[in-house]
Amino acid sequence: MAPAADREGYWGPTTSTLDWCEENYSVTWYIAEFLVGMGSWCFHMTLKYEMQLLDELPMIYSCCIFVYCMFECFKIKNSINYHLLFTLVLFSLIVTTVYLKVKEPIFHQVMYGMLVFTLVLRSIYIVTWVYPWLRGLGYTSLGIFLLGFLFWNVDNIFCDSLRNFRKKVPPIIGITTQFHAWWHILTGLGSYLHILFSLYTRTLYLRYRPKVKFLFGIWPVILFEPLRKH
Repeated sequence: MAPAADREGYWGPTTSTLDWCEENYSVTWYIAEFLVGMGSWCFHMTLKYEMQLLDELPMIYSCCIFVYCMFECFKIKNSINYHLLFTLVLFSLIVTTVYLKVKEPIFHQVMYGMLVFTLVLRSIYIVTWVYPWLRGLGYTSLGIFLLGFLFWNVDNIFCDSLRNFRKKVPPIIGITTQFHAWWHILTGLGSYLHILFSLYTRTLYLRYRPKVKFLFGIWPVILFEPLRKH
């Protein structure tokens, strides 16, 4: 990530604890990180601390929802696991409180990583011991997510080199090296596929007949129908 903001734009001085590798306000006076801003609009547009929280904390909350769904996918209809629900809500509150106090991005990244690691372990268990024919969908979602994570680290570690490279090449080529933007695209796609994986697992357990279909031959969706009664 960049050590400091490149320039000051419409939103004034940067107050966020993070400033990514994309050159600030290089495209327009109103959006600090234009390409990356397509993923987390408010934060990357303004680089304000409040908007950073709006971007980062929902990552924790949504991942907790994923964890709940994955651990409850083999339960009967309309059942609620209050112990797990309480644990995840308490975890979210603790992470939020501590993060507001310490303002350390590494803390948020570690907490988010713990949740993702939990999801990975649960998914591996399902495709290994329960529904092995779902390995393709499960491992594809994981692989795409990890590829995005790899690009995110490349963007952080080689930021200076990437910026120098973008100064020497045409903009159309420079855009392809905005690896933080690729992180948003790939993790978004990986998360979507993981939702499909979760839906497939749950509906299969409920004795529906889920099938993966491709809209226009490229975009995967799940269609299902109730089990026929004889």
